[in-house]
Amino acid sequence: MVGLVHQTAQDTMQAAGLYRLKEEDATGQGRLLVVDRNWTTTAQNVEAGKEVPCDTEIVLAARKTGE
Repeated sequence: MVGLVHQTAQDTMQAAGLYRLKEEDATGQGRLLVVDRNWTTTAQNVEAGKEVPCDTEIVLAARKTGE
């Protein structure tokens, strides 16, 4: 999901049956991701391509696009 618009990352994961998604401001400023389309996913806590159970909590870190 890294590199995707945050909303697209969430939509993709939900389409795969993953709904325990958490999000965080990757800058450490604690900002809320209110408009997900204005953020870009920069990290995730699960290795890309790894199969996980549907109840796995996944954390997506994002930065405001352009920062």
